[in-house]
Amino acid sequence: MATRRVRVPAADDLFRRTADAAAAEAKARPVHAVPEPAEETPAAKKRSSGRVRHDEKMTVYITSEELLELEHARLNLRAKHSIAVDRGRLVREALAIVLADLEEHGDDSALVHRLAE
Repeated sequence: MATRRVRVPAADDLFRRTADAAAAEAKARPVHAVPEPAEETPAAKKRSSGRVRHDEKMTVYITSEELLELEHARLNLRAKHSIAVDRGRLVREALAIVLADLEEHGDDSALVHRLAE
């Protein structure tokens, strides 16, 4: 009786370097993960740190209702817009938007109006 041998790729085939091919493709066609803003205002230039390793930590206490709203927003982004983010990234993006609005509009910003209530 003959045994059947399945051909398995060698380690060199599985772990070959692709950096040279990726670099050549990037030079030919630049790809941006985040679209460039249409208008370059000082506030438009600021963005959240996004998906990177963060060295600093801040603890914020929120109510269960606020946590549910945050989770709802995260799931809504995933279901309706195909954007998968974690809660930390969602909070950093929201913070970047609010701080940019404060810098651009000052006393007329949404943050000043909400905190003044």
